[in-house]
Amino acid sequence: MTEKRCLTKDEAAAYCGCNTLAAFDSWLQKGIVPKAIPGTNRWDRKALDAALDRASGLVTDYAAELTPYQRWKAENARKTQAA
Repeated sequence: MTEKRCLTKDEAAAYCGCNTLAAFDSWLQKGIVPKAIPGTNRWDRKALDAALDRASGLVTDYAAELTPYQRWKAENARKTQAA
């Protein structure tokens, strides 16, 4: 059986190794883990993995994870803000 991808807050906290929801909320506030999928109360397992990889230093080049369109969009947003 495949693990489900979308997790409840309790499941997401347990998946991340947080013993309490307060600890998970603290990680949310610090930006260690992402917020729930917009418009839902579910967390994406892959997004949690990616965030924890970045937080632990396993992924140091965030831009490498972006699609070409996302890189273009981010670069143009920086140019627009600088102007």
